[in-house]
Amino acid sequence: MYLEVTLIDGKKTSETIKQEIAEEVSRIKEQGGKIPHLAAILVGNDGGSLTYVNNKVLACEKVGFKSTLIHLEDSVTEEELLAKVTELNNDADVDGFIVQLPLPKHISAEKVNEILLPEKDVDGFHPVNVGRMVLNLPAYLPATPNGILELLKRYDIETSGKHCVVIGRSNIVGSPMSIMMAKNAKPGNCTVTLCHSRTVNLPEITRTADIIIAAIGIPEFVTADMVKSGAVVIDVGTTRVVSLTKKSGFELKGDVKFDEVAPKCSYITPVPGGVGPMTIASLLLNTLKAAKKEVYN
Repeated sequence: MYLEVTLIDGKKTSETIKQEIAEEVSRIKEQGGKIPHLAAILVGNDGGSLTYVNNKVLACEKVGFKSTLIHLEDSVTEEELLAKVTELNNDADVDGFIVQLPLPKHISAEKVNEILLPEKDVDGFHPVNVGRMVLNLPAYLPATPNGILELLKRYDIETSGKHCVVIGRSNIVGSPMSIMMAKNAKPGNCTVTLCHSRTVNLPEITRTADIIIAAIGIPEFVTADMVKSGAVVIDVGTTRVVSLTKKSGFELKGDVKFDEVAPKCSYITPVPGGVGPMTIASLLLNTLKAAKKEVYN
């Protein structure tokens, strides 16, 4: 057993990043520069999406950004949504914007993503930004993986030469995370194994990992027998699970069975309060880059 476990506090780290951004925005204001402006399109009334988008708006206010929330009914047509995206593309005051996922089934997320200008794609999902990331060119990095890199960096966790196992191959987290951890960078320089639901002998693979990044979306999927002593475990999962003891009627569970895995780790992220807050912090960092034209001139 590894007794000296360090809890990676994403909430505290994200607040530090927001403070750093707020100080930079303050300097921009003093110099008469352009205040960063983040817009968000929300379709429908999904509770989780509403909370998440509202948190983004509040975060913008906290750091001194301008923010715009466009809330559309889930009956909106694909054509109408594409027109709204085009409108934001053409709005010179909007530096970056996001279209909150998931979208209703009658709307193609791919079409929406592809029509969004890469230079305003602060979520980092556009094919151009993904391609630039793979080629190690300046790009807006996907918010959650970038937030994880920021945690590894700020906790001074050594990654060079380590074996990193990423569980989950989504385009939002798993796949870009595997690419970013393998890059010749700090954090980075890992030997990366990308696993998923079809991986054979998964526990045997994870037991060889120095770093495990769990992003498979199955509550408490990673158990103690899958983790070697001293591993770093990053839990990306946030699934609502029914709870009779919580006032809300549910609780958030990560992809890692925290209570039994934590005693074996050198570092571990909790859920909530680990990776989640870093996603919004990364989105703010991308928006600041967009306002400063650091990626696209």
